[in-house]
Amino acid sequence: MTMHGTGLHCSRRLALAALAVAALGCTMKDAAAPRPELRDAGVMAQVGPYAPWGQAVRMEESWPGAHPNFNTPYTDGCPASSRDGKTFFMASTRPGSRGIDIWVSRRASVDEPWGEPVNIGEPINSASNDFCPMPARDGHEFFFVSNRPGGCGGDDIYVTRFRDDGTVEEPENLGCDVNSAGNEAGPVPVTEPGRGPVLYFSSTRAGGFSPEPSGVTTGDADVYSSESKGGRYQHPALVPDVNSAQEDGQPYIERDALELYFFSTRPGGMGAQDIWMASRANAHDAWSTPVNLGGNVNTPAAETRPSLSWDGSMLYFGSTRSTGEANIYVSRREGLDGRRP
Repeated sequence: MTMHGTGLHCSRRLALAALAVAALGCTMKDAAAPRPELRDAGVMAQVGPYAPWGQAVRMEESWPGAHPNFNTPYTDGCPASSRDGKTFFMASTRPGSRGIDIWVSRRASVDEPWGEPVNIGEPINSASNDFCPMPARDGHEFFFVSNRPGGCGGDDIYVTRFRDDGTVEEPENLGCDVNSAGNEAGPVPVTEPGRGPVLYFSSTRAGGFSPEPSGVTTGDADVYSSESKGGRYQHPALVPDVNSAQEDGQPYIERDALELYFFSTRPGGMGAQDIWMASRANAHDAWSTPVNLGGNVNTPAAETRPSLSWDGSMLYFGSTRSTGEANIYVSRREGLDGRRP
């Protein structure tokens, strides 16, 4: 596999660990005022203004459960839920995959267990590695990462659309301003006040937070954002205040643009890759100093690719904590039931 060195940031060094945790995410609403049901939940966070995260468990062990084959003895990660909470995307190397493929689990209502994942098929999956899926807010636009031929080098971000008739448009590479000679991972779109449509992602391109020597084209992973102008995402910029000299990857920005989750290998973690979070009071403020989500979420193993449910009450991510297998885990905000629409 050719995942970055940041968990499923798809670096070749940490490929298995990264994919396992590379979680899919849902999209976010147009940034709005803070949601009182979360910010005034009565159990204020150790981390920012939200309630703290509870003990993480495998998806099958969390209400309302999931099919026994939701996780497998193979590599499962990159979790992401749709806005309505009825479709769940992941990346997996389970039987039926050609390398790493994107799989999808469905359910009829949010009170039912997740169904057995099925391969999403072509044209999203290919003979190459395809992973880091992320549905957009409208339920049609769909981002993912692939190392298929014809890209800009390494793992690139692609976008496609689900048509109303159930068919899928041919995926398009976002181009070599967004993509680079390095590896891109963890794309997640948001409409951010003052900026409009913005795509957050991570990249191992040269010239990041810790610049590489002259002539080097790739380096460690950093978190970037790219603004859309005229329907085209522009050359990205480092997200201020959140990157480090270590690996920082696979970001997820919460739908109101007030919380930013990502994995990092920076000092102060519990080992390997941990999930960290930065917050801000409104979308025009600077990000707070990132904080580690602690022992309910992180372990000495590798945690990667975090994403949230649409209501912000559930945190999905990948982890290799179970005998080294990469599985998908979920943590709930304490004091919230996770069933809010």
